[in-house]
Amino acid sequence: MKLNINGFSLPQKFFIVGAQKAGTTALHKYLARHSQLSLSVKKELHFFDNETRDWERPSYKLLETGMGCSTGKICGEATPIYMYWPDSIERLHTYDPSAQIIVLLRHPVFRAHSHWRMETKRGAENLSFPEAIRGGRSRVKEAPGGVHRVYSYIERGFYAEQIKRILQYYPHSQVHIATTDQLWLEPKSTLNAVERFLNIKEELDPEWEYIIAARTDIPDQITTADFVFLMDLFHSDIRAVSKITGIPLDNWLDDHYLESDKYLK
Repeated sequence: MKLNINGFSLPQKFFIVGAQKAGTTALHKYLARHSQLSLSVKKELHFFDNETRDWERPSYKLLETGMGCSTGKICGEATPIYMYWPDSIERLHTYDPSAQIIVLLRHPVFRAHSHWRMETKRGAENLSFPEAIRGGRSRVKEAPGGVHRVYSYIERGFYAEQIKRILQYYPHSQVHIATTDQLWLEPKSTLNAVERFLNIKEELDPEWEYIIAARTDIPDQITTADFVFLMDLFHSDIRAVSKITGIPLDNWLDDHYLESDKYLK
């Protein structure tokens, strides 16, 4: 049990705050199997990014009920827009400054392409990938606050500023950052690291399982031209992320970087 800023006893909580299309569905489902954890049955409660909520007098009842915080277990949820959406982390911190924050980072070029594939599959996007990451980017700039829930293929991949924002509110000791590569290629050791971070038993020993929320099997692949175009945008940010997190990301800067066939299905 932990104490919140008002002195009331609260269950320990954790939040998987991003990044979108970086394996948060898999992590949510894996952790839901742990005997000491209670996760929301519905992934993505979208509590702290809800702009219709009265943030002057917010009620947290639905959030805590959704996470099962009355079970006596460590409770948590995964809404990967939190690290991108303005004010979400600040609102989360106001609610529980003792919360533990988990972040998964995927190579930003492949994250952007996967994001575009998902929105195309949903029917929310009718531009080709080359169009969406070039002229289509104006849709984000023209959106209120310069953020967009759907078309932010590139913007969500600038992780450095998003991580800095998290660390403005939560100390490094309360933030655990891993890469999607680690989760997909080394699931046991990656999950064990999360268990240690949450101070729970290391009982998860997964056989490889491909977990995805919605199939996005559109045959389009990233062209060399699009990869080079995006890497010109992301190169310096990747270096900044490596410096902030201490995670070696030299492989992300490799012109021939490819994601494993294990998760390119």
